[in-house]
Amino acid sequence: METPSMDTIYQAIHALYDNPNASEKEKASIWLADIQKSIHSWKIADELLQQKKDVQSCYFAAQTMRSKVQHNLSELPSEAIVSLRDSLVAHLERTSPDTSAAILTQLSLALADLALQMTGWQNCIGDLIKKFTNNNFALLEILTVLPQEIDSSSLKLGENRREEIKSELRSNSHIVTLFLKESIISSQNTSVSLKIIKCMTSWIQVRAVNIQEIPNNAVIGFCLQVLRDHNSINTLHDAASDCICALLHCLEENNNNENVERLLFDSVSALEESYHMAVAHENEEKAANYAKVFTELAETFLEKIIAATASRNTHFAMRSLELALVCVGHHDYEVAEITFNLWYRLSEEVYQNDYQPLTDVFKPHIERLIEALARHCQCEPDHTQLPEEGDEFYEFRMKVMGLIKDVVFIIGSTNNPCFRQNYIEEYEYVPKVVEAILSMPENTHVAVRKTCILLLGELCEWIERHPEGLEPCLQFLITALNDSQLTFAAATALQSMCSACRARAGEHVGLVMGAARLALPAAAAVSVARALAAAISHLPPDQASAAMEEAVALQLEGLEGVMRAAAAGDAVDASVCVEAAAWLDRLAALFRDVEAPPAAANALHPCLPALHRAWPLLQRVLDRLGADGRVAERWCRAVRFAARAAGAGGVQRLQLLQPLAGALAALYARRAHSCLLYLAGVLVDELARAPAAVPPLLALLHALLPRAFALLRAPAGLRDNPYTVDDLFRLCIRFLQRAPLQFLASEAVAATVQCAVLGCSLDHREANSSVMKFLHDLARAARDTRPDRAPVKALASEVITRYGEEITYALLEASVLHLHPYMLSEVAEVLLELIAWQKAAGVDWVQPSLQKLPRDRSAVATEQQCWQFHQYAMSAEKCKEMTRLLRDFARLYQ
Repeated sequence: METPSMDTIYQAIHALYDNPNASEKEKASIWLADIQKSIHSWKIADELLQQKKDVQSCYFAAQTMRSKVQHNLSELPSEAIVSLRDSLVAHLERTSPDTSAAILTQLSLALADLALQMTGWQNCIGDLIKKFTNNNFALLEILTVLPQEIDSSSLKLGENRREEIKSELRSNSHIVTLFLKESIISSQNTSVSLKIIKCMTSWIQVRAVNIQEIPNNAVIGFCLQVLRDHNSINTLHDAASDCICALLHCLEENNNNENVERLLFDSVSALEESYHMAVAHENEEKAANYAKVFTELAETFLEKIIAATASRNTHFAMRSLELALVCVGHHDYEVAEITFNLWYRLSEEVYQNDYQPLTDVFKPHIERLIEALARHCQCEPDHTQLPEEGDEFYEFRMKVMGLIKDVVFIIGSTNNPCFRQNYIEEYEYVPKVVEAILSMPENTHVAVRKTCILLLGELCEWIERHPEGLEPCLQFLITALNDSQLTFAAATALQSMCSACRARAGEHVGLVMGAARLALPAAAAVSVARALAAAISHLPPDQASAAMEEAVALQLEGLEGVMRAAAAGDAVDASVCVEAAAWLDRLAALFRDVEAPPAAANALHPCLPALHRAWPLLQRVLDRLGADGRVAERWCRAVRFAARAAGAGGVQRLQLLQPLAGALAALYARRAHSCLLYLAGVLVDELARAPAAVPPLLALLHALLPRAFALLRAPAGLRDNPYTVDDLFRLCIRFLQRAPLQFLASEAVAATVQCAVLGCSLDHREANSSVMKFLHDLARAARDTRPDRAPVKALASEVITRYGEEITYALLEASVLHLHPYMLSEVAEVLLELIAWQKAAGVDWVQPSLQKLPRDRSAVATEQQCWQFHQYAMSAEKCKEMTRLLRDFARLYQ
């Protein structure tokens, strides 16, 4: 691209920001994005900033400069980087309090990112303070963003450089603290005060401020002063609360100074009066800030509170729980929600200690918590509708339900009379509750009816022990299905009831079958289908077979209607596919939940007649509607559950494997739906135990692989098709588990391993997990010591010998350059297996792989660090140990 003229640049910027024509805006945006990617953008951005024509052009230039420094600094020769630094400093020196905040931030980020990457710029903090002696406003912004950028994933500084920078920050923290102190004393400007607080927060968050110096820290004192004044400006109040929370979080990790702890606790707990003033003046935003601070205070001291209480002592910070409970009592449930993590942590600590005197101490707190949450969850008396899913209040009630389930054990101890008499509960209270629900008048408020229906579903285990109540409960729930506001709740409760009472639900199959005939919404219909399947499960084989045929026939009838609608014309309407997917979901639900065992070893499975009846229509559905992704996925789910329900012998007896394999191969050749690969894996899992099934399954694999590999070998094919990667390697894993000898002897294994090597760097969690599981099973097969597995071991060893070094390098490169830290545990499992094989074979692929890792970047491991990793990796024995090694080593490159 040639360098465009400045006039052209200004015209494009004007079109982007000021042109009302959306098409012209889009063209300008695309063109300017291309300019930003080009080498010319360095000079263009610098000229725009020097000319300072207008805010839009300056912002574009500042944003371009920040982006180029962050992502493309390597474009510049080393001698140009110093000039770039001086240019950025000059631009920032010309800023003033009137400069657009966005421009100032972008320029500050550009300079900060440059400083972090300039390893030759020693003591950059001290230099910056000297350079900006006459522009404190710009200096505050730079000192704020620089610590924030240290852990930016975009910069990939490497752990060595990060530690070097953090050490420099700590050594300069005293100078910065003095600068902030002087600024806070001399400034009466709110915007400057806000910047000072944010700057201090930034330095605290990277642990650059010495905790011992906190009592004399002027900015912390100013933050507490802002929080004490309930009339302070909201933006200052927000920033001050964030700063104190960051300090408390830091204190939790450096809790070895009781004097500082007591001082900070007393200062924060003294804010209770200010909280009450904020509540009295109906300032919810400030109340939320106080709730944040009180919650962080309690979490900071929680472990010490627990330890002291377990030792029969009272920690001085116990009052912080009272402060959090005060916030739970706020009239706005969003304020109460801020404290939830504290109660989760408290319940976890109490549960882990498992010490009754400790549990008893916190019982009053949890009783008050539940009482306050119950008030928050009440609907307004004049509200006639149920809270809708997705509504904020509905989501809050769901969160409350989860929290109460987690903490209720604290008040549910044997000392509590409400929980002490299980016998009384079962034989006196629960029957009355069930009777009251079943006799509830029809004009009862819909919210109460819904709650009672859900409660009845939760009492399913009690109903199982008292089967005389099953039939009236089923009738009650089936009647409720007809009320559109209660349909889903009733269907869910019906499913729970039939699942828990399988042994007796079979007596009422006719009743549930009637419910399955109702015209219900899709989700409710699926729950009813699962309830029906559970009821069928314990019938005698002949009755179960007949009931399954009848139940499946109901779904096939609906599906047949869809196919009649799809038969007209060449194009298929989207609504037809949606309806077909809904009927396939019901069919899948039936096969998923049925657990009817065959009468004898050689008898046909009760599900087989139903499956046999369904197959012709299923094949027609796949042929006609299989091009639609939703239909293909639902079709595969239905067949998957049917195959698992019927078992290996059943499918073979019906000789469905050949037509099923043919249908999958034919559709995959037309449309590469990944769900077809997944279904093929299920078939291998279910059928490959029978030797006669292996050849057609291998033939299916060979039919699927060419299209799958073509998809994945395309540019960015792995990244764009993670589900194909996931399902393809799941299929290959099944072969390694069920027919390893035939798979390893086939032509497919070489291409599959090569694809796995490429897939190591894919940062999609599920897809990468499947790749790692495949490589792990392959390496483990090469180390198998069982005598009957010797042929498998020999073939697997050949593969490892051929590709092992390539796999080892791919694993290490992926770990340090591509994968997220949470994905490295599975890489560690593969490496452990490979290293164990290498030791037995007398080879070492780890050391040459470490030497091949890229060195032409700023963030790399030193020779000493590589040597150290090699030594520890070769001696590691446990997955946790190898995972920790990989994570620490990867941080040197990221």
